[in-house]
Amino acid sequence: MDLVPALREPLKQPLKSVLGPATAKVMAEHLGLHTVGDLLHHYPRRYEERGQLTHLADLPMDEHVTVVAQVADARLHTFASARAPRGKGQRLEVTITDGSGRLQLVFFGNGVHKPHKELLPGTRAMFAGKVSVFNRRLQLAHPAYELLKGEDGEAVESWAGALIPLYPATAKLESWKIGKAVQTVLPSAQEALDPLPESLRAGRGLVPLPEALLKIHRPHTKADIADAHARLKWDEAFVLQVALARRRHADTQLPAVARVPAPDGLLAAFDDRLPFTLTEGQRKVSREIFADLATEHPMHRLLQGEVGSGKTLVALRAMLAVVDAGGQAAMLAPTEVLAQQHHRSVTEMMGELAEGGMLGGAEQATKVVLLTGSMGAAARRRALLDLATGEAGVVIGTHALIEDKVGFHDLGLVVVDEQHRFGVEQRDALRGKGKQPPHLLVMTATPIPRTVAMTVFGDLETSVLDQLPAGRSPIASHVVPAADKPHFLARAWERVREEVAKGHQAYVVCPRIGDEEDDPKRAAAKKSPEDEAEKRPPLAVLDVADQLAKGPLHGLRVEVLHGRMQPDDKDAVMRRFAAGETDVLVATTVIEVGVNVPNATVMVITDADRFGVSQLHQLRGRVGRGSAPGLCLLVTEMPEASAARQRLNAVAATLDGFELSRIDLEQRREGDVLGQAQSGARSSLRVLAVIDDEEIIAEAREEAAAVVAADPDLERLPGLRTALDALLDEEREQYLEKG
Repeated sequence: MDLVPALREPLKQPLKSVLGPATAKVMAEHLGLHTVGDLLHHYPRRYEERGQLTHLADLPMDEHVTVVAQVADARLHTFASARAPRGKGQRLEVTITDGSGRLQLVFFGNGVHKPHKELLPGTRAMFAGKVSVFNRRLQLAHPAYELLKGEDGEAVESWAGALIPLYPATAKLESWKIGKAVQTVLPSAQEALDPLPESLRAGRGLVPLPEALLKIHRPHTKADIADAHARLKWDEAFVLQVALARRRHADTQLPAVARVPAPDGLLAAFDDRLPFTLTEGQRKVSREIFADLATEHPMHRLLQGEVGSGKTLVALRAMLAVVDAGGQAAMLAPTEVLAQQHHRSVTEMMGELAEGGMLGGAEQATKVVLLTGSMGAAARRRALLDLATGEAGVVIGTHALIEDKVGFHDLGLVVVDEQHRFGVEQRDALRGKGKQPPHLLVMTATPIPRTVAMTVFGDLETSVLDQLPAGRSPIASHVVPAADKPHFLARAWERVREEVAKGHQAYVVCPRIGDEEDDPKRAAAKKSPEDEAEKRPPLAVLDVADQLAKGPLHGLRVEVLHGRMQPDDKDAVMRRFAAGETDVLVATTVIEVGVNVPNATVMVITDADRFGVSQLHQLRGRVGRGSAPGLCLLVTEMPEASAARQRLNAVAATLDGFELSRIDLEQRREGDVLGQAQSGARSSLRVLAVIDDEEIIAEAREEAAAVVAADPDLERLPGLRTALDALLDEEREQYLEKG
């Protein structure tokens, strides 16, 4: 939220750079910091007190860290090596301590001279480097360091009590160098315009923005840090919510055709032939959608729900309502397998209602066409003609729907399945096919906590399906510790045989296909035996299928499915599996979403620790779709105490996708979640945590809606207008405009 010329000044300029050109270059390339304002908004991750030692006991592996510690011991060793065959190689080993643990630093060759003179026992310093393991002990090799002394005439007491900001850093630029750069530009903070309306800021007792920036970068007390965080969290929540509120407001100004279904039309005929009754949740969400479709501005609704909660049925009813009202509906699926699967299940559910214009088609019927990139020319021509004439009321396809040649007679509704897999441009191109903006229904099968939905999809109204249809069976999930208890794994394959013997089918999921070429660089790097065990390649579909067919599942009908197969082959494999002609399908995550084979009752996920929480929940949802109970076995070689095992235990312990999505988010950085949704844009959240700060986000949404309703163009709030411009760089602006 860099606001005035001083804050927009580039860090690197041809004649006069704010910082040294090398530092400015690294900041731009590795941290995405280009202006003085960017640097002022690069906040410390945490603070170190000079008098307080960091815990060396819980250093993370393979991460760049900064620690404050004291040298306990320093020894210089000589050794013979290829470069110094006569025993003239030198290695300096320095042991540092912070009271909680010890850590070894190691320097080699010419790099030993300076630290040998400076790092004497008793010396305190800041050390930065990447944590690695050597001889089963943690170490930092060639760390950068800065000695801590009370120089510049600072009194020792204030020096010892001062808070040292530790910044998110990179291997090329250590935290304290970033700190020095921030101190250089800190005077510019006084010129920052405040984006918060004065009444809001004063009403909530928040400090002004210049004061918050000074306090976060140069705090005197912990209370300073708390003040700064409280203020800066509000900035992030409020400015983002204003952007989303303006997007919602703009949508209400757009014209759209109201689509109201005929009382005895296609939708009514479809409902009459359903062999079951809708759940209360499905009825409620359908009412919300139909109310939106009946208005004369475009619906923008997010439909999220548990795995197997019947989202596709709700979306289909919305599509049929639009066809009833004279329009066409398009469903965009992320993969060909899923598009074919949707097409199959929709035509099955509709029966003769999907045979418009054909012999045996019902009176109210329409045509349901499939459009994918791999279709033959004749079938493709026929589908395009049906869309252009309006003969086809419903089309289901992949991004092939977006191509220029595809024209609609009257596109009234776009349903996007698995929204996060489509780029902004793709969704926008499809919406551009309507004569007027079509209604938009976005479906996601990954349940999202309420605040994430408000932060990421805040421009969409949200409907939630959290009830499973009657007749769905519970899924039992268990972790199979293959390394600790190999007999558990043997039992897992026995369970698969038992299910097949009962007439059911099974999935085996692997992280990799297995026909990838080996990376020569990776092969060349020599690894220690511990590394080999820890970092063996993930199990592959082709290898596992072969081993199972020859070993524990010998005699069963085993087939493979993965993303690199030809579309026709993939479809043939899925058809055989759905028809019960295959006992065990060994697949990659290509089956993750939407695949519906009610007879499949067991899933074994190999190397389950290599998948994310939400992905495991998605995969698990493929079993237990019929009346027989489902079983999901999460196979891992990770030790019991590892974070990966805790994650798997959490998945095994609950079937609540919303709860799992919270756990997932708490274990990951929010940027992953927001970045994914915001078209890959860098996350704008630096201090706001969408799980911990639910209250702020909810309040900011209300405040933002009120501000935008009163002043849609923000004419009376120039500071907020400028902050929005800074937040909405071109990429994010597109994301918000195109939804």
